[in-house]
Parts: sequence; structure tokens; C-alpha cells
Amino acid sequence: MYPTDLVMPMKAELTDKGFQDLTTPAQVEDALKQSGTTLLVINSVCGCAAGAARPGVVYSLTGDKKPDHLTTVFAGFDTDAVAEARKHFAPFPPSSPCVALFKDGELVHMLERHHIEGNPAGAIAANLQAA
Repeated sequence: MYPTDLVMPMKAELTDKGFQDLTTPAQVEDALKQSGTTLLVINSVCGCAAGAARPGVVYSLTGDKKPDHLTTVFAGFDTDAVAEARKHFAPFPPSSPCVALFKDGELVHMLERHHIEGNPAGAIAANLQAA
């Protein structure tokens, strides 16, 4: 588990932009039961999370279409919440960071780590805006 002092500023990059920080399995379940669209970001300490995933996700919100609900869990920190979130990602294997879009509780789009690594934040944003 990562130290709190390391994780909290990385969490804040999303929570300061309106993302709900899900820290328990029950919170994940409740968030994914909501009607409408829910964006769920599995945040991470890795370089691609800082360089592309978090900035790209935030930038994607500047478009015309926005998810109804913005949520996040943190890999290596909110372990049980992340495990619960990943149950809803089938058939995709675990990866972090990653971004999932749900509509009425059903997974409709997945951006895995291999889609994030090596891509600029603008490409991440464009992918999410198109979804």
C-alpha cells in the first residue's frame, strides 16, 4: 500500500475537479448502480497516470458531452474498492491506470493502461469524448 502523503495529491487531481473518491466496495457498488453515465477512473502512482491519464480525463470534461457521474478509486491504496470496481470490468484484465465508462450500470467503454501509456493527454481526452 502506498503512503498517504504520496497518494493524496494524486487523488486531489481528480477530486478537486468533481470526482467522487470511492474508498469502499459499497461505495463502488452504489456508484455503479446509478442511472445515466458514470465515468470510473482507476487512478495510480505510475508515470502514465500523471502524464496522460489524469490530465486526459480532466481535459475530456471540457467537451460538449460529459458523464453524469464522475468517480475514482486508487490502485495500491483503496485496495478493496479497486477489487470491487474490477469485478465490473469483465472481460478486461486488471490494469492501472484505466478508465471505464458505464451507462445505467453496464460497461460501454474501456480505456486500458496500454491505451494510455505513450499517448498524450489530448489523445486520452479525445478517446473519452468520442465514447
